[in-house]
Amino acid sequence: MTRLTLRATTLAMVCATLLAGCGESASLDVRDGMGAAPRLPAPNKTLIPTVDIAPAVGWAEGAMPTPATGLAVNAFASGLDHPRWLHVLPNGDVLVAETNGPPKPDGGGLKGVAMKAVMKRAGAGVPSANRITLLRDGNGDGIAELKTPLLENLFSPFGMALVGDTLYVANADALMAFAYTEGATRIDGAGRKVADLPAGRNHHWTKSLIASRDGTKLYVGVGSNSNVAENGMDEETNRAAILEIDPSTGATRVFAGGLRNPVGMAWNPASGALWTSVNERDEIGSDLVPDYMTSVRDGGFYGWPYSYYGQTVDARVSPPRPDLVAKAIKPDYALGPHTASLGLAFYDGALIPQLAGAAIVGQHGSWNRKPPSGYKVIAVPFAGAQPSGPARDVLTGFLDRAGNAQGRPVGVAVDRQGALLVADDVGNVIWRVTPAL
Repeated sequence: MTRLTLRATTLAMVCATLLAGCGESASLDVRDGMGAAPRLPAPNKTLIPTVDIAPAVGWAEGAMPTPATGLAVNAFASGLDHPRWLHVLPNGDVLVAETNGPPKPDGGGLKGVAMKAVMKRAGAGVPSANRITLLRDGNGDGIAELKTPLLENLFSPFGMALVGDTLYVANADALMAFAYTEGATRIDGAGRKVADLPAGRNHHWTKSLIASRDGTKLYVGVGSNSNVAENGMDEETNRAAILEIDPSTGATRVFAGGLRNPVGMAWNPASGALWTSVNERDEIGSDLVPDYMTSVRDGGFYGWPYSYYGQTVDARVSPPRPDLVAKAIKPDYALGPHTASLGLAFYDGALIPQLAGAAIVGQHGSWNRKPPSGYKVIAVPFAGAQPSGPARDVLTGFLDRAGNAQGRPVGVAVDRQGALLVADDVGNVIWRVTPAL
């Protein structure tokens, strides 16, 4: 057997082993890892990480997620290409980023090859459409009649924010600005680069985006370039952080750090505080570490990579930093281990009273937990500034009885009528949730 053949055989064996769902299993219910005081058992690191991927199959004709009692769901738009993130414009038009990760540099060894196979199985192996599509429901029937590209030839776009007559788009490598006219269905003008964003290896490529209330600052969520700094901290500059950017000058600073992968961002309408949903680290067991959402303090540090959920030290990280562990802020609310809680929006509409004031979270679903977690949309009730009770399901049924992923929820938003919108990047649908008739 030649060396090349041996290497190919080894790679195939590694991929097959991972895709078979090897590793340990959870000993706790996923809800034990939720709330203000989640259970944090001892780490359970295995030689080969636990992998239990729900194969992506899409929705059969006429199938859809299951809404909670008192709610209904319909397809607002379908036939999209990996829709990930949403932004609702003041005139009611809905923007959706049809996107996926950019090509990654070669390397990563056997583990890198195996993880590419895992992500492909999960439906994340498709090339990026690199566009933002505009959806318009002109007659108010809850279905978009117009589906048209607004911006094309972007670079793995994700976050969007409109400030005045400027539409900001966070590509994987740069924050861009485009002139926008209300009601426009296409933007052909060249964009202006506001600021570079960390790129390169792109272990986490998404760049979420939100504007301050007065539009003078933009906030970009940037994930880490590793699981737990295994590529060295030199590759983590301005990563695992929320960056604050001055849109007029491009001046950039770290607003808050130690956030492994901050994706969803939203302003709490009751307190005015910025909140984010964060994907925590992997490969220390099915019960660790809970993803979370938290209010974000200016200058705050939230532990990554040296500790999690406050001062719980991650012994894998060397050299340790007890000085940073001591200042790590404990998150406000855990969202369950490996749920991949991405989308975040506060429900401020009037159409669905049972969601009033709640934080809506799109849970994309696990790969590093057995049995799977996430694959649903939940609502966390709030009383003013803080969560006030256990999370409730809003949409379920994304996994079929055989454990296949019919869909995977990502971004969430509230439309101008008060309906809840959910981007589903495996089903290629934007779902719309309303009260049941």
